[in-house]
Amino acid sequence: MSAPENDWRPACSIEMLRFRAQLRHEIRNFFDERGYLEVDTPLLSHDVVVDAHLHPFAVSTDDGVRYLQTSPEAAMKRLLAAGSGSIYQISHVFRRRESGDLHNPEFTMLEWYGVQTTQQDQLELTEQLVRHCFAVANRTTGIQPALVLPDQPFLLTTYDDAFARVTGTRVIGLSAAELRQIALRQAAVLPDALDEEDVDGLLNLLLAVLVEPQLGAAVPEFLCDYPASQAALARLSSANPAVAQRFELYIRGIELCNGYHELTDARELMNRDRRNNRTRRRRSDAALPGAGRMLEAMRYGLPDCSGVALGFDRLVMLASGSGTIQAVLPFPQDRA
Repeated sequence: MSAPENDWRPACSIEMLRFRAQLRHEIRNFFDERGYLEVDTPLLSHDVVVDAHLHPFAVSTDDGVRYLQTSPEAAMKRLLAAGSGSIYQISHVFRRRESGDLHNPEFTMLEWYGVQTTQQDQLELTEQLVRHCFAVANRTTGIQPALVLPDQPFLLTTYDDAFARVTGTRVIGLSAAELRQIALRQAAVLPDALDEEDVDGLLNLLLAVLVEPQLGAAVPEFLCDYPASQAALARLSSANPAVAQRFELYIRGIELCNGYHELTDARELMNRDRRNNRTRRRRSDAALPGAGRMLEAMRYGLPDCSGVALGFDRLVMLASGSGTIQAVLPFPQDRA
């Protein structure tokens, strides 16, 4: 099968490749200087974190089905339980059903875990890292005009406050019927495939359509205190169990990272895996086996820690002033 003419060429410029390499170097220095150990974990594993909204690639191998990792989280938490201390990794990860200007099925993830750090610690560290990377972009020649971050500290907004700002209504605790009324008032179109009783599905749609485009418009903005039903692998707030100790960072409406004060309770992980698999089956998605070795590591004793997963390609895109993920990748999906 012959490829289209010039399809062999990289989608991004050689200058962009140099900038990617420079940012990797800067990120490694950033974490090394703060006592984090760089680690390297498998891309292909029998284990896979169960998430209702992520769809891994399953690969048939000589010893059964393995999964290309949607995040290095499971293996990194095994290292944490084994006594690694604070760690970080720059790794390729894989997610089905994710393509477009901000997505590529294979992309680069920067993930880190700080032992004995809190969510507040990681909010501060994330801002320091992002500011540093944008400063590097502004010193780099040969790429598009870089985005300049304002001196004003990054904003911190709760999930409920963000919805109230945009829709006039706080949403945590509302029923599916009440959320559909918000969609109606805001002229948000609900897909036919969306279960009309799926509260989290409705919240995710309203967040994506109404709220996210306005987050971080002028100043980068952290969104925190997600509904407990969307805790993923974050622990719930001791002050308010209705919300999770989870945050995301948005710059000009684009999500850049996802952070948790990490769940350490193995029994709760099993409960969440069961709930997520029930949701997957209800949506006609295959159930996932879970990350059994991570579960055993949590039973052994995962240290108190907070972690962040940051999309490296989106960081490159935003810092360089590029308009799409494809503009900063050497070989995106259509050229891979």
